[in-house]
Amino acid sequence: MLNFVILVSVILIGAILVTIFRAHTLVQVVRGNKDGESLGKSNKINAALFLVFLVAGIVLFFGYSYTQFDRYTVPVASEHGEVTFKLFWITTAVTTVAFILTHIVLFWFAFKYQHRAGQKARFYPHNDKLELLWTVVPAIVLALLIFDGFRAWVKITDQAPDNAEVVEIFGYQYAWASRYPGADGKLGPFDYRLIDTDNKLGVDFTNQFAKDDFLPREIHIPKGKPVLFKIRARDVIHSVYVPHFRLQMNAVPGMPTQFWFVPTKSTADMAAETGNPDFTYELVCNKICGKGHFAMRATIVVDEPAEYEKWKASQESWLSKNPDYLANLNATSPVEAVAVKEEIVEAETSL
Repeated sequence: MLNFVILVSVILIGAILVTIFRAHTLVQVVRGNKDGESLGKSNKINAALFLVFLVAGIVLFFGYSYTQFDRYTVPVASEHGEVTFKLFWITTAVTTVAFILTHIVLFWFAFKYQHRAGQKARFYPHNDKLELLWTVVPAIVLALLIFDGFRAWVKITDQAPDNAEVVEIFGYQYAWASRYPGADGKLGPFDYRLIDTDNKLGVDFTNQFAKDDFLPREIHIPKGKPVLFKIRARDVIHSVYVPHFRLQMNAVPGMPTQFWFVPTKSTADMAAETGNPDFTYELVCNKICGKGHFAMRATIVVDEPAEYEKWKASQESWLSKNPDYLANLNATSPVEAVAVKEEIVEAETSL
């Protein structure tokens, strides 16, 4: 990679020197210090080099993209990821074709309309048909791309299927936490005012639906079944990003978001496909959220359905691991507990 950067730098420096020399030549022509014949030869050479650069650039572009394809893509491991991947390549194809065609025209014009002795530039102010064509056609193409992408986005962020596995993903500087509903299948409510050293997610554990919720060290999800990520953040904006699922959703303080998907490959499947026995799905933060951003990552394990149910049944609720938590609230309800905390903070501030 370093050698490539050095090569590009040398080429750019060379181009700058040639440009400076070219500007000097034009200045000399304006002053009448250089004959037109030499200038004509220089123009022909430059015009020809433009075409050589165009052809070489297109060949290198496609050659590099073809040979290095496996290095800049990762396997898709979710149903909606296939949709996202398809949209990506359609957009890439459209923009690549447009880019190449416009540059072919650009470089051909530079060659065709090079300076020639006795040739004068023609005044061509506008062409209504041409301007209508290059305005309407891109507008239609972009509208189709946007509509197709918006339709996929609405489906992904819409209501998840009733049988979806619900997992709460909670981001804070600088780690991820996850919460699962217990046997009742429902996550308990939360209140940011309940967040403290012990209850870092601010869960209202006095609520009946929260009492069996569990917070594992590792995120597990089942293969082939809908999974709904309910996403929150505690302090600054984070971003839930899992590249193999083509999954990304911001975690915004005070604004819960969600994202549902269907995993199609277990961790074992991906280990076999990639040839890496130590393969793991990683959830990383894709927003620069502070000095510890680099360490904000978590492991996701995609299990076969039977293995997932076995793992889920083995988990203990958070309250069973922290039996003294409710007693230590020193209040009979979360609201009162919060009031007590606020009184303590107010007293300490006044001192």
